[in-house]
Amino acid sequence: MAEPRSIAVEVVCALPERQRLIRLSVPCGTRMRKAVVLSGIAAAFPELDVLNCPLGIFGKAVAAPESRALEEGDRVEIYRPLIADPKEVRKQRAARARAAKG
Repeated sequence: MAEPRSIAVEVVCALPERQRLIRLSVPCGTRMRKAVVLSGIAAAFPELDVLNCPLGIFGKAVAAPESRALEEGDRVEIYRPLIADPKEVRKQRAARARAAKG
């Protein structure tokens, strides 16, 4: 059986105040970063450099999205930069809790 010429994928990006999911059909062998470009999602998030942000598939970061070929049904997720280091935030929260106890 011949391989399909195109596959269906999704590209998603989310900020606290808005989210966007774009479904598109891309040629077989399309790389993750290329799917982001083809989706046009960058126009919906001008404040983010979505063409250089880290990417993942279904919640798992992909180290080299430029070389990762997509498969049928993949959801490419655009990860935004962290505002604060999670480890530091936990330390600050623990310090506030200790101070509140006395």
